[in-house]
Amino acid sequence: MNIALDSIDSLRKQAPRPKIHTLVLDTNIVMDMLHFANRHTLPIQRAIACGTLRCVTDSACLAELERVTGYPEFGLDAAARDGLMARYRAFVSVHDADGEENYLLPRCRDADDQKFLILGARCAADLLITRDKLLLKLARHRHKPPPYAIITAEAACGLLGLG
Repeated sequence: MNIALDSIDSLRKQAPRPKIHTLVLDTNIVMDMLHFANRHTLPIQRAIACGTLRCVTDSACLAELERVTGYPEFGLDAAARDGLMARYRAFVSVHDADGEENYLLPRCRDADDQKFLILGARCAADLLITRDKLLLKLARHRHKPPPYAIITAEAACGLLGLG
């Protein structure tokens, strides 16, 4: 028995592990990250790859992303769209609803964005990262504040200490 190794193992078991924050990325942020390589999303992507951040989605959000990748303004052919979707699926966990969901959440004026709010509640997310002005406005909702922060990628990098 090696006492030094036993001591190290004991310390590892006792040492507090840093919290792994759970993120919801809206479609624009995923496109910023995987298509445009936006400088504000790259530190988030690196942290996800290192396992210090966890990213979640569901089938509805994946379907929206799949649809958006086909928009002509992005100039993605079928192979590029498939590649983007594969890169996203490689680091995201899919969490679909198991049944009826009834969360106390603010209502987004854009009904298509409500799914991101619901996903965040379902997965007990820490952050919803977006650049959508209507979603960002909900972060300040007085009567039904969301149970997680809704912030931009740049603000998330600052909050999480990502460089």
